[in-house]
Amino acid sequence: IGKPVRGHPREFGSQTKILRKYVREKKLLSLEDAIRKMTSLPASVLQMKKRGMLLEGYTADLVIFDPETVRDNSTYSDSFKYPSGIEYVIINGKVSIKKGEYKGALYGKVLLLN
Repeated sequence: IGKPVRGHPREFGSQTKILRKYVREKKLLSLEDAIRKMTSLPASVLQMKKRGMLLEGYTADLVIFDPETVRDNSTYSDSFKYPSGIEYVIINGKVSIKKGEYKGALYGKVLLLN
């Protein structure tokens, strides 16, 4: 009681941890398979129409990153530290992170099951 609330490191670093640790370092997953498991697979399981793949007519949700430098930086003592190696994040066709800097805009929206 009375202590500041801290989050979990995976709030800001779960996907980048997979890319760093299991793709780049341990080579347990290919980059393509990891990306599929983060994008089209959950979109399909959750029946999210026109999401999860880079196709004409689909919602433009993109993350542009350097596979050689992407890494999770959050820790238990600093759980809100952004990952590195992510150059651009585009949400619903609008740039949210540009050249690694968050633009302060919220372009996401709540998605309901169809």
